[in-house]
Amino acid sequence: MLSCPQCKLKYPNGSKHCFIDGAELEALKDPRIGTTLGGRYMLEEVLGEGGMATVYRAHHRLVDRRCAVKVMNEQYARDEVLCERFRREAKSAQKLAHLNIIEIFDQGELPEGGVYLVMELLEGETLADLLDHGKVAVNRTLAIAIQISRALARAHDLEVIHRDLKPENVFLARNGDGTDLVKLLDFGIARSMQDTRLTGMGEVFGTPQYMSPERISSIDAGHSADLYSLGVILYEMLAGRLPWHADSIPEWFIKHMKEVPPEPNSFEPSLPGPLNKLIMDLLAKRPEARPVDAHRVHADLVAIAGSLGAPVPSEDTASVESRIAPARTLPPAAIDAWARRTGVFDAMLRTAYPAGAPEPLVRLLGEVKSLVTEVGSLRSRAVEAQRGLQSIEKRGKESRQRLNHAVDALGVDASKARDGLRVALAAHLTMSTETANARNKLKKAHREIVVWEGRSGFMEPYAELAQAYRAAAEVVDRWSALREKERKAEQRVRSQRELISDLEFQIAQLRSALADSEAHHEGEAKSQQEAVADLGQRADVLEQKLMELASKFCAPLRARPELGPFFKTLEGEAA
Repeated sequence: MLSCPQCKLKYPNGSKHCFIDGAELEALKDPRIGTTLGGRYMLEEVLGEGGMATVYRAHHRLVDRRCAVKVMNEQYARDEVLCERFRREAKSAQKLAHLNIIEIFDQGELPEGGVYLVMELLEGETLADLLDHGKVAVNRTLAIAIQISRALARAHDLEVIHRDLKPENVFLARNGDGTDLVKLLDFGIARSMQDTRLTGMGEVFGTPQYMSPERISSIDAGHSADLYSLGVILYEMLAGRLPWHADSIPEWFIKHMKEVPPEPNSFEPSLPGPLNKLIMDLLAKRPEARPVDAHRVHADLVAIAGSLGAPVPSEDTASVESRIAPARTLPPAAIDAWARRTGVFDAMLRTAYPAGAPEPLVRLLGEVKSLVTEVGSLRSRAVEAQRGLQSIEKRGKESRQRLNHAVDALGVDASKARDGLRVALAAHLTMSTETANARNKLKKAHREIVVWEGRSGFMEPYAELAQAYRAAAEVVDRWSALREKERKAEQRVRSQRELISDLEFQIAQLRSALADSEAHHEGEAKSQQEAVADLGQRADVLEQKLMELASKFCAPLRARPELGPFFKTLEGEAA
């Protein structure tokens, strides 16, 4: 792709000069700049580059929407596993549909192989950027952590584990009042609990500083692994340092698996006790020793914020749901521009040749007008197809939001039930221990009875024998009372397990309904997407032909001084 250094118009490779100002064209540093993906997404500039992908600022040519496009780097285009991870990132984030998770609008295949994702364009900084400046104030940390926990709760309820939660993947956008709006990024290695296709034996994914012990030792780590990573992030935000220091990946792994870190309040003495405890609970080596789930973490964080009088970010999802309405479709602006240019071209010929223009120029202008009409038809049909696609997307988003809200409500209930089960299990363990102790005391009392029965031989009523009988009776009474409490504790455990099972069944049903809904709308959208892409690509080819014809038309006219004002008009149009 080439570009005019003066008016910035883009030209296909092989062009030499800008038809407007005659400047010699220059090759763009990134050949993707100025190209259109999927017939819709015009790439404008590079926002960031990584090992696997490049992110571009882009605009939708048919819809009033700025966006970011994440394009897989060419060297990975033939790696089907990586391509599938890209696709999974889109599907994972798209189905979560949460205010605190980056919104994925679309995905597609690159002509040369590989894939791309289209997502909302964010303005702000990552949490990693913020941490470069040192510790984060407690109130701000709580507001950020509450939003992360909400996002994780939604993901985990839908059985998506992030698996690479770290400051670089926590983006801080801004609300209208200037407060932080958290967006979780990069679900590229996120994994559904049922999805084992893309993880091989011995593979370890993630960032060593933030990986839980079970992530290091097992690929089957569950939801609690993300909570551990959140604990590391909170520690770093409040203490101004990571829980440990290590010089190599193996050393990091050993620290996570074996070493208990110093408490964060040893580096920040003003840290509230409950927050210090929550962080240490999140960093527990065993998953079952951590909070039961992200809903529990969220509730704890909100309670801590309330006790400090710190503001709690609103859970109002209006800003998410407002995006359900289709963005306004745009008229084919490029065609309007070409229509205006052909008007200028007509005026140029009348001015330069009052008695009649040369046949070759008249013929060239006729070809330009014919192509403009054809491109206009293609662009208009693409707009209509886009409107149909947006209608399908709107229905899909409405269905997704409805089901996700229902999952949220059940997820909170399930979290309370898991907490209840943990309490019931602890009570049952206490009762079981006390019952076992009572049973052992009875055995001891029985041995005392046997001794005195042996001495008595039922011939002499020793007082010690009566005392042994009475002591044993008291132990039996105590054992009986404790056993009754133990049976009630067992029943509470069973009841909590049944409640959890029932709630998880309902959530699973909703997940299944969500999967069916996503598949249905994906199938509906496919033909519309293909139509938009095909029409857009055909129009792009014809627009490149228009650039060539316009260059041929303008070349012999450039030297005529009386046409200078017309070329100035074209320059203004390009700008």
